[in-house]
Formats: sequence, structure tokens, C-alpha cells
Amino acid sequence: MEIRDLHPWNVSPAEAMAIQKQLAGQVILNGAPQDVRLVAGADIAVGGDRARGAVVLLSYPELRPLEQQVVEAELTFPYVPGLLAFREVPVLAEAFRRLSRRPDLLLVDGQGLAHPRRFGIACHLGLLLDVPTIGCAKSRLVGDHGPLGEEAGSRTELRDGPDVLGLVLRMRAGVTPVYVSVGHRIGLSEAAEWTLRLCRGYRLPEPARLAHQAAGGQTVVRLRGTRAGGQLSKL
Repeated sequence: MEIRDLHPWNVSPAEAMAIQKQLAGQVILNGAPQDVRLVAGADIAVGGDRARGAVVLLSYPELRPLEQQVVEAELTFPYVPGLLAFREVPVLAEAFRRLSRRPDLLLVDGQGLAHPRRFGIACHLGLLLDVPTIGCAKSRLVGDHGPLGEEAGSRTELRDGPDVLGLVLRMRAGVTPVYVSVGHRIGLSEAAEWTLRLCRGYRLPEPARLAHQAAGGQTVVRLRGTRAGGQLSKL
């Protein structure tokens, strides 16, 4: 599938922050995906200076896996909290380029709006692909929230001062919640409903869960100058 060319990738951390601030204004924070037939999940596993990025395409509503693209490559951007997209998106972008069909909805293991500059990896991928995108993170990067009920489907707002950045969502009773935020072209309540709709009894929604598994697996599409490594640890 086609990837938009929004900015250079060989930049300094200061330039990367400036790009995030500039692109944050282009994110569409509302919308309700229609006629969804294909959903995708994206995740990445990192070990040392190498990463394995995975994209899994599923049918909806069956959630039957249709296609998987996994790419391994060297990381060239330094580890800087809040700038992980510049480290990881180039690997994931190559996996998306190899995808034969365009998803109608994308779930990314990472933050969307719930980011210090309101432009996490889910926003970055959403703009690059121009696809309705949800950030579904396993940990909190910014913001605070109140108590959360123990039953599945419980939710509470994630706030940074007066700003609502996302929702803390309990996918399974008694299990640690996930942090859902808008990536692009979807509203927050719609993002939460789709996240729950794509759940199959696990902590992570099915597209994100399968992408997580694929990123930790051994099947690799090799790029020029790369080699298949051993098992990569998940950050």
C-alpha cells in the first residue's frame, strides 16, 4: 500500500520534535469508520539496535487473519522518550508497503493523542497511511486518571490538566487496562467502542494481539543489508 511522504527521517531529535509539533495540527480527531471490512494491527519488537516490525491484516467481523508482513531492519534513530516513532515507523512503514490491501481501520500498539506533543506513533502512522487509526498502549506515557471499575468495559478519562487525551479501558475483568487514544480520523468514543468490538477475551484487541505475536516471531522479510536475528525482546 502507498505511504505518504510527509517529512525526512534523517533528522536530529530537536528537528523530530519540531516535525511532531507541526504535524499534530493535521490530525483529525473525529470520525466514525464506515463499511469496515479489513482491520490491521501493527507492533514492533526491539532488541539492541535492531527491530522487527509486524503488520497483520484481518477480516471484519470474523477477525480471520488474511495477511501478515514482517520486516526486520537496523534502527538508525537514537532512543529518545517521546520520539519512538522516528525510531520505529521506518521499519513499520516497510511492512505496510508490502501489504497487498489497504485496511479500513488500524490499531497500533502505542500512543496516539496521549503524548507530550499530542503526536504519538499512532498519529504518525495514521497520517502517513491516511487511515482511521487507534492508539492502544499497554502503559501510560502522560496524563492522570481516576479510579477504574474492575469489570470488562469499564473506562475512565485520561487527562492532562483540562485536556482529555484518551480513555483508560478495561478489556477483561480484573486485568490491567489499556490506554486508548485517537490516532487519526476517528473520535475518542468511537475508538473505545472499536477497541472493545475487536476484543476476543484477551487484554489486547485481536489485531494488536496478533501483531504483537508476529513481531516476536521468527518469520522475517529480509531487507538489503539485514539478517535474521535471534528472538527479540519486547519493550
